[in-house]
Amino acid sequence: MAGKDTGTAKTPRKRADAERNERSLLDAAAATFVASGVDAPVREIAAAAGVGVGTIYRHFPTRADLIVAVYRHQVEACAQAAPQLLANTEPYDALTRWIELFTDFLVTKHGLAAALQSDDPTFQALHANFLDRLLPACGELLDAAAAAGEIRTDIDPYLLLRGIGNVCIGAENDQRYDARRVVELIVAGLRQRE
Repeated sequence: MAGKDTGTAKTPRKRADAERNERSLLDAAAATFVASGVDAPVREIAAAAGVGVGTIYRHFPTRADLIVAVYRHQVEACAQAAPQLLANTEPYDALTRWIELFTDFLVTKHGLAAALQSDDPTFQALHANFLDRLLPACGELLDAAAAAGEIRTDIDPYLLLRGIGNVCIGAENDQRYDARRVVELIVAGLRQRE
């Protein structure tokens, strides 16, 4: 049946160098957002990435597209860190290090909360993506630490991530408040009591 469309056409994969370039651009944008907020000028992001402004607009036609891509890129990196940490570290230490990554992810999102609460439809699917990727990663770490007898067994990944998220709100606006230290106390409270 030559020539018949079976409906199984795959989306072409990006070349490895194109994926690498996009990751570099997203990493530069993320670093710029940390330093200057999500409203940083595109020319500042382009300079950090070592590309022209046109390159950024070619990949991300609007600021919203760039913010979404950076956010998804960082969520994916955080999700992928969970199994890597478990493969190389004791379960409680893996959980602790992952929560530190998650906390850094939240604390460094200057202006992202406001952008996500805007009416821009580009942002609507981000929260679902966040939960779809990070809840299973957190659950995997919690399960491993609980199975090793290192933490309590009654910890819900959603409640933990939500609690950490609430602890991190506004942390960048108060120099006396150390969200990371509060999260350390929360993680210490997960330990199994004898």
